Parts: sequence; C-alpha cells; structure tokens
Amino acid sequence: MNTKLLEKTKSICPECFKQGKIKKIDAQIIEEDGKVWMKKECPVHGAFKSIYFSDSKFYSKWIKYQVTGKGPDNVKIKPLPEPSKLYPKHFSQTVLANLMVTNRCNLRCSYCFMNAGAAGYIYEPSLPMLKKMMKQVREEKPVPCKALQLTGGEPTIRNDLIEIVKLAKEMGFAHIQLNTNGIRLSEEPEYCQKIRNAGVNTIYMSFDGVSQQTNPWIEQNKKAVENLRKANLGVVLVPTVIADSNLKEVGDIVKYAIENIDIVRGVNFQPISFCGRAGFISDKLRKRKRVDYVGLFEVLEKTFDGQLTRDDFYPVPFVYPISKLIEKLRGEPQVELTAHPGCGGATYIFIQGKKIIPITRFIDVEKFMQLIQKQTGKSGPFYRTRVTASFIKNISQCIVQDKIPEGLDIKKILVGVITKGRYGSLGKFHQNALFIGSMWFQDAWNLNLERLERCLVHYSTPEGVVPFCAYNGLGYGDKIRKKYSLPIQEWEKKTNKKFKDDLWQGGPIS
Repeated sequence: MNTKLLEKTKSICPECFKQGKIKKIDAQIIEEDGKVWMKKECPVHGAFKSIYFSDSKFYSKWIKYQVTGKGPDNVKIKPLPEPSKLYPKHFSQTVLANLMVTNRCNLRCSYCFMNAGAAGYIYEPSLPMLKKMMKQVREEKPVPCKALQLTGGEPTIRNDLIEIVKLAKEMGFAHIQLNTNGIRLSEEPEYCQKIRNAGVNTIYMSFDGVSQQTNPWIEQNKKAVENLRKANLGVVLVPTVIADSNLKEVGDIVKYAIENIDIVRGVNFQPISFCGRAGFISDKLRKRKRVDYVGLFEVLEKTFDGQLTRDDFYPVPFVYPISKLIEKLRGEPQVELTAHPGCGGATYIFIQGKKIIPITRFIDVEKFMQLIQKQTGKSGPFYRTRVTASFIKNISQCIVQDKIPEGLDIKKILVGVITKGRYGSLGKFHQNALFIGSMWFQDAWNLNLERLERCLVHYSTPEGVVPFCAYNGLGYGDKIRKKYSLPIQEWEKKTNKKFKDDLWQGGPIS
C-alpha cells in the first residue's frame, strides 16, 4: 500500500463526541493507492479513517483553489461557545444565512438533522427574535449578508411564514430562499403564489429520488413543481445522497430537472452527513451509506455517457478572483466565496437538443480566471476603461466558438457582468442553464477544522452566528435550540395545539 502525507490539520474524536465531549486532535490528509483519506487518532479511542476524495487527482485539482478570506470585522463567527477550543478566528463572511424558524416538521426522515419529536422540545422563535437574528447578519461589515434561507424543521408549518418572509424583505435581504419538503406546496397552489408575492426568490426543495422506493413523496414533489411553475417561482432540487439508497438515481434526478428546466433552476446534491440521529449508527452501516463527491460524479458520468464528467466541476473558491476584480472596479468590498474547496463545487449545463453542454466545454474557465487575475493586478489612471478594453480584446481566447449553445452571446454577457456589473444580462444565461452542484457537510468522523473556519453558510441564532457544520455536525445547534425552547407538553398547553397534528396525513411520514 502506497501512502503519502498531503497535509496536516486538526479534527475531533468522534467517540468523545458521542459521549458529549469535543476533543480536538491532530489529523492528516493522506493519499493511499489513488484515494484521499482523513486519518486521525485519539489517545483514548484509537485511530479513525474516513474517505475524503476517492480520486486523488480530482482532489489535487480542487485543493489548489483554496484561499483565505478575512471574515467580518464586527461579528464573531462562533464554532462553539468557547471559540478557542477549536480555532480563534473565522475566515469567511456570512454569504448565506440560515434562519431556523421551527424544528417542527410534518415528516420524519431518518437522516434529518432536526427532530422535535426525538428532542422532546419545540424551538420556534418569535417574530421579534427572528428580526434580531436577521439584523445581526445584515449588520456584518464590511459586507452585510445578502442571502437568507428560511429553514427548519419544515418552515411551512408556521402559520406566520408569510410575515417572516416580508420581514426578511424589509430587513434588506436581496435573495430569500425557502427550504421545504414541498408537501404544503403540492397541496395548496395558492400558497406558492403567496410566498412568491411576499418575497421568496427560490424554493430549496428536498428531492431524494425519482422512484417511490427512494423518495416516498415523489408525487408530492412533482405536484409542487407544477404549482411552482404556475406561480413562476424557481426551484432548486436538493437530494440527500446515500450510497446504499438513492446514489443510483442521481443521474435520473438531473434528467428530471432537465425536463423541467423552465422552472427547475438547479440540483444541489448533499452527500449524507452523519449528524443528529444518523450520528449514532454503527460503523459498518455508516461506511455502507457514505458517499463522497467522486462517487456522486461517477454516477453522473455513466448516466450521461461522458457528456458530463467530474472535470466539468470546480470548487466554490474557484470564482474568488471575480469578486476581487469587481471590488477593485467599484471601489467597495464584495461578497467573497472563500469556502474550503472540500465544502462543495458546481458547474452549469446547457441543453442543445438531446445533448447537454457543460459550460466548461465552450469556456476555458481556467484561462478566464487567469485573465481576471491579470486585470486585478493592474492599476493607474483610466483603470476601468483599460480593463474593459483588455476584456473585449482577450475574452475570445477563453471561448470555444463552435461549442457555444445557440442563441447565447456569452462574450457580451461576460464583458457586461465583469466590467459593468450588468447582472441583468445573466437572465438570458440562467434561462437556458441548469446549475448542478454538491455540498458535503461535515460530521464528527471527517471534520476538518481548516474547512470549518472557512465555512460561509452560517446559522443566525440567539447565541450569535454559527458555521453550518458546527451547528449541525458538532451539535452546537442542539444546545442553542434547547435553551430557547419549550417542552412539547408545555408548548401544546400554551398554543392549544397538538404536536402529533403536525404529521402529514396524506401518506408515509418516515
């Protein structure tokens, strides 16, 4: 067995974590026979080894784009109540704020991070408390958070969700997502229109497969898509990918999205993270269910017969140079995508007849980023004019003309967005494009503190701003929710409702 040390980092012991303790330990990222693993050892519980990337060449391609941001100046992103326990400073802005509006749900999914029934309490912040949590990320400097995701539990269970959306709009969020299982959207077409009118920009809908076996609520998902089409409210499909369950259907999920590209804006795959209830399954079962990015992309490659491959995907920080150039052109700080490369990656595909064309086939994206970096390095008088002239002159070198989808003036779009900030021109781009991405959230077995300190998806909570993988993967969210919750019986007495009445009556709930 050939073993090579790629990097050293820090992690935690998963067995200590099961016992309610967070113990920071040394970890290594190693390469063995073409695969990349995280290896770590606890003095008490011994050695642990988890898959990181099952293709070392692909890992090398992604990891070279790692960057380090500065984080907000006036808000402390807290991985734990005692930050020094893991790391002293967070290096990324809040690019997307998650706001948990309830832990109640009308379903009971085994892999879910949240479960009010199992927890024994109800977490449902009041409107004034939600406003306070919105405010703390909107006041981040130098860049206020511009995107908010309302999540749960199941947010549509709250009767005042429309008021919450309107509040978010009033607080200045430019983009508002609603994270939902789609059940209510499937049953109430008028509700889809109401949430759109209130200010929701995108529906982020669970969609675990195209068959009844992998997705018991597939008919409800499809009905929700139809209702969203009538309301003209775009939807992103969000499958939780599990190796021994629905991994085989990820290509079919993309096919469904292509068939509904007029209203489906993208698919964001989320390989299973072993948090919450899923964090206590056996080692054997966990290994059977675990899937990494490469395993996911391999299925897509086979489904589309090489029209889409892992090489078409780039990690989140790949686009970091764009924000630096726009910042220099505008003279003001911009949103920076400084997540760790291991946090996720994406591509765009275009549909041409029966063929799919990834954006990487008609744009040399690496050469394009080099062009952007070159412009950022310039200075002096008439800077904008010189940058614009240089882009117009050199952009053609980054474009494969005979591969461009019909009707797409990609040169005009790129020059307009980069040099003049004409984001409206992206409308034509998105009209014909499907986003395909993946975000693999961390758990106690594969936690890399270098990833955590670069997280840019944060929960806004009554205790402050918390990185996603600390809130869920390290159980920080459980402690916060419990502190600001009511026991189920007390909640029932106060609200004159029955917790069991939340459960969906139209079919299977688990």
